[in-house]
Amino acid sequence: MYRLDDLLHLMARLRDPQYGCPWDLAQDYASIVPHTLEEAYEVADAIERGDFAHLPGELGDLLFQVVYYSQLGREEGRFDFAAVVDGITRKLVRRHPHVFPDGDLYGALDQPQLDEAAIKRRWEEIKAEERAEKAAAPEQLSLLDDIPQALPALSRAAKLQKRAAQVGFDWPAPLPVLDKLQEELDEVLEAMAEGDQAHIAEEVGDLLFVAVNLARHLKVEPEAALRAANRKFERRFQFIEQALRADSLRMEDCTLEQLDALWGEAKRQEREGPACG
Repeated sequence: MYRLDDLLHLMARLRDPQYGCPWDLAQDYASIVPHTLEEAYEVADAIERGDFAHLPGELGDLLFQVVYYSQLGREEGRFDFAAVVDGITRKLVRRHPHVFPDGDLYGALDQPQLDEAAIKRRWEEIKAEERAEKAAAPEQLSLLDDIPQALPALSRAAKLQKRAAQVGFDWPAPLPVLDKLQEELDEVLEAMAEGDQAHIAEEVGDLLFVAVNLARHLKVEPEAALRAANRKFERRFQFIEQALRADSLRMEDCTLEQLDALWGEAKRQEREGPACG
């Protein structure tokens, strides 16, 4: 069975200036990023679908992205895979003092257990300390500075809101967020009446941002919820396509009422199962 060292060796061979793969030799940090994002989503998709037979393969694809960046770093004398492993291990030991109180990865396993709230509080305190250490002028560091710009918009909105909530900038409960959601919807309607497309886009963005806030207050992960809604839409739309195909009909020739009736049937079958006949 191949091991991690074999994968690192393979990566080095792919990037060998004389004998490597031309495609791999042409890549750099930026060109690999889209592949990294795609592989991360494929891991999430496999987990959400319960496809554990293919999950090891998807995780391998994601691991290969880390190996790739590490090879690029090694070639430039910046860092290597060992530095990546060392960095994440040190960080996690530091962030789990309730498990490693002496900072010893291999210390005794007889530490007292803390409750989840205390662990979460300490985790955030340690991350805040780490952010301050990164800043040349800590007093100028924004609480939001280290939230990656490249995150999917829904996920980044949730992280921005969660971070702001740590210092009390938040609604106290879900119901006021619902009121704000209605307010933003009214502003979308006003922008539509004006006919200003830039203003419409701005208000729709505000509406989506508040919808994410509602999801956060209801303890729903918005990115996962929207992916589930996408899959539900696909499933129901494909039901309509199959039903029309069985009747030799084209969707373009159907009325909205006909399509809506089939959509309703798709929903009914999801709830109750196919009708007997």
